Amino acid sequence: MKIREAKPSDAGQIATLWNAVITDTLLTFTSATKSIPGLEQDITTRGSAFLVLEQDEKVLGFATFFQFRGGPGYARTMEHSIILAPEVQGTGQGKRLMTVLEAEARRRAVHSLWAGVSSANPSGVQFHQKIGFQFVARLPEVGFKFDRWLDLILLQKIL
Repeated sequence: MKIREAKPSDAGQIATLWNAVITDTLLTFTSATKSIPGLEQDITTRGSAFLVLEQDEKVLGFATFFQFRGGPGYARTMEHSIILAPEVQGTGQGKRLMTVLEAEARRRAVHSLWAGVSSANPSGVQFHQKIGFQFVARLPEVGFKFDRWLDLILLQKIL
């Protein structure tokens, strides 16, 4: 498996992975699916801050980062997203992907990366803690999906 910079032509496969998480799980609070044109724009805009995990031309995961909040005061604080296909979860590929993403963040003088993890995703919290993210806060009942209130767990890694 190789990790490389995403290309706009990957948008369809990325949408398939991401939209399954959006429509079928509580791992993200949104119910608005990702469009291929929107993802093509994100890939183009973010460049090397949007990575894919690929095997035999099949995208099996991705990781990306983007500014945590708007405004110049947050220019070196990024939030990230990482999603893996079920068949590669638990195989170490997420750690590999995050290692490359963190190296790109450092190259861009990012000071810290943030993870916002749904309380319905304890394995996501454990994953981030294993790769050096620290628990910062639990925001009670800030997400609502599938008729259920969910907490948001914030974790941070100073680079």
